[in-house]
Amino acid sequence: MDFSEIETRMDKTVSVLAENFAEVRAGRANPAILNKIKVDYYGVPTPISQVAGISVPEARLIVIQPWDMSILKELEKAILASDIGITPNNDGKVLRLAFPELNEERRKQIVKDIKKIAEESKVSIRSLRREGLDEAKKEQKEGNITEDDLKNAENEIQKLTDKKIAKIDEMLENKEKEVMSI
Repeated sequence: MDFSEIETRMDKTVSVLAENFAEVRAGRANPAILNKIKVDYYGVPTPISQVAGISVPEARLIVIQPWDMSILKELEKAILASDIGITPNNDGKVLRLAFPELNEERRKQIVKDIKKIAEESKVSIRSLRREGLDEAKKEQKEGNITEDDLKNAENEIQKLTDKKIAKIDEMLENKEKEVMSI
């Protein structure tokens, strides 16, 4: 039985988790929080990174400099309409996003949020495990693999699952440390 498809789908789940963690606002300025924000550019929803230069001159500041000054107001509206919780400062040439210092209560809330995101990823991994096991059992019922092959497949799928869940736990622990130490 081929486990590469299951492993590929599990890897995709882990990489989506990494993207989600990158977008979590942890007190430091991280341009990744702008990834999902689209600005109306001549009637087309366009990612901010495609219409402006994004820089991080300081640990708590993101500067967005549009290449076309006519969309400065649209950029500001798009950021205000998003749920990142930061009000842009418009000086007529660039937008500045200043990240406030995190208080203890907000840090705990962020940790709770990242734990939820990690748990959703674990559920997804377990769902993929179940699909793989169901497929192996179906193959065995059809007579394509023996009972020993079924046991081996179950063990391999469980090893993959354990490995990916350990990776998720490690990523969660690192993100938790990052949030609590800022």
